Amino acid sequence: MKFFARVPNINFMAQRKLGLAVSAVLTVAAILLVAIRGLNLGIDFTGGVLVEVEYPQSVELDTVRRHLAEAGYERAVVQYFGSTTAVLIRLPPAENASSAQVSTNILRALHAEESGISLRRIEFVGPQVGEELAEKGGLALLFAFIGIMVYIAFRFEWKFSVGAIAALVHDAVMVLGYLALLQVEFDITTLAAILALIGYSNNETIVIFDRVRENLIHQRRTDILDVINLSVNQTLLRSVITHLTTLLVLFALLLLGGPSVHSFSVALIFGVIVATYSSIYISTNLAVALGVSREDLLPPEDKELGATL
Repeated sequence: MKFFARVPNINFMAQRKLGLAVSAVLTVAAILLVAIRGLNLGIDFTGGVLVEVEYPQSVELDTVRRHLAEAGYERAVVQYFGSTTAVLIRLPPAENASSAQVSTNILRALHAEESGISLRRIEFVGPQVGEELAEKGGLALLFAFIGIMVYIAFRFEWKFSVGAIAALVHDAVMVLGYLALLQVEFDITTLAAILALIGYSNNETIVIFDRVRENLIHQRRTDILDVINLSVNQTLLRSVITHLTTLLVLFALLLLGGPSVHSFSVALIFGVIVATYSSIYISTNLAVALGVSREDLLPPEDKELGATL
């Protein structure tokens, strides 16, 4: 336990310009990847076919996925619907195929006659539903950014707010570029992962900002870069433990959670790694570049007192 009580003495700010330059290059590269290569949009955004089937007894989802893959439906999304006997299957858009043809092919792929499977419903979902979902997802991200920016501006200072939003945008863009590079399917769970990452990364930034504010107020003659180095070092062990435990859970989801949470866990694993350095080299770095000082964080009466000294 004495190891965790020690405060490291790492000069993070010595590489602040290099860190900011590398982040800028990687961000541009991620934007180009998304623009050129594009995201591998899932059925949630492209539309498709919804098929609900009922099994006479509980069934494993892996068994259903295997049967569908053998029939050529590799991109099918399979999940329980209310119980372990009701299964909802989402398929990519079926071109020039009627509902009767799709349902017949699905039931044949699942060996319905031998297993006693019954078809409960089949629906065709148009791409306009996916467009509406993408629009609402974008609005959710925008409102999250605005809310976080206003909160940090009120609690700390607008210079910190700009740095925090820049870090959050950086994290989200980097994850999108990573998903575009590997062509990981981007569905509703991936969008949820990005929203969760924004909250996770912002929490890390707030912890550092809170310590920076405390040290700036109490250490009047200390240089701003030394204060930030001290603050980051004071929160470093806490951050390492938090990131490691979070990654353990995410790797467990990746390895044991199955296809339904694969894109969610992949996006968050990469996002947590990116958030590890963005809270240091982007949020606090930009606050320094904008000229944050001790006087910015003092209450009005303390500022007047400091001006007279």
